[in-house]
Amino acid sequence: MTKRHVHLPAEAEDGLHAFLEEVDSRLANDEESTCEVVEDVLVDLHGDRDAYERWQAGEDVSPAERVRLQGYDPCNATLESEYYAEKDEEAFKTSKHLQWLWRQFDDTPMADNVEFALRFRQMLADHLFAECGENCRFFKGITFTYGHNIEVGDNVVVHDDVHLDDRGKLTIGDRVSLSDGVHVYSHDHDIVDQTEVTNYHTTIEDDVRLTFDVMVQAGVNVGENSVAGARSVVQSDVPAHHVVVGQPAKSVRVKPGWESVAEPLDTDPPNERDSRVLPYDLSEDLEVFDEFQRDLRPPDADGRDDD
Repeated sequence: MTKRHVHLPAEAEDGLHAFLEEVDSRLANDEESTCEVVEDVLVDLHGDRDAYERWQAGEDVSPAERVRLQGYDPCNATLESEYYAEKDEEAFKTSKHLQWLWRQFDDTPMADNVEFALRFRQMLADHLFAECGENCRFFKGITFTYGHNIEVGDNVVVHDDVHLDDRGKLTIGDRVSLSDGVHVYSHDHDIVDQTEVTNYHTTIEDDVRLTFDVMVQAGVNVGENSVAGARSVVQSDVPAHHVVVGQPAKSVRVKPGWESVAEPLDTDPPNERDSRVLPYDLSEDLEVFDEFQRDLRPPDADGRDDD
């Protein structure tokens, strides 16, 4: 084994336990708005209580102070996912606030206190994700689209700077390890009109290891106990117990000891990506905009060449 148990000093442990219990209880309390809890917690974590109280009392603050203090309230922030037309508006009302707490916590000095930070993010994930198992370890710089379309099993480790795209749906099994820089996607853009989005259900099965900087395309199923080598681009399903590498990733071997239960190397897995599309409807009165404003008509759209 390459890990050992590490414990905080007793006094620090007592303080951490009391803080986590208080925040967890407040987030679970339907009588208190998530927005208010997030704002209150961030004010204290950033050490800005004195300035915040002065501002709330109507005392003068500089424009910069006012912007900073207003920024603790997630209702005064916008996220990229807020612009996505097909999002679940009701679910996003809560997940936006929790995502803001997660992101802003990562900008505090406490985010580098590993024992504190891992337990804080586990507590947040229990409230934010659709499902989150026990004994998960979420490290610094993890981002997600909403959070509320993510299902995570037990004993999952997600390392630094991982992106979990849940614009569609993302399911992560038990004992999965996602190394630094991994990107797992659940949506894709049309090759001609990139404003046209297709959402998928992407699945990372039990005991999978995605190593450094791996990218998993939307709608892919990564089979149990498989491994993707560093910087692989996984564009098709990965058979259980296989090791894949490359761009695009190809199977190069079966994990030793699993040969009798794994598909042979020369077997092409079926392409079932289309079966994992998640349809969505847009409101008829939705006000949409095209940020690119491009002419998408190809030169031979009418069947003739310019010549």
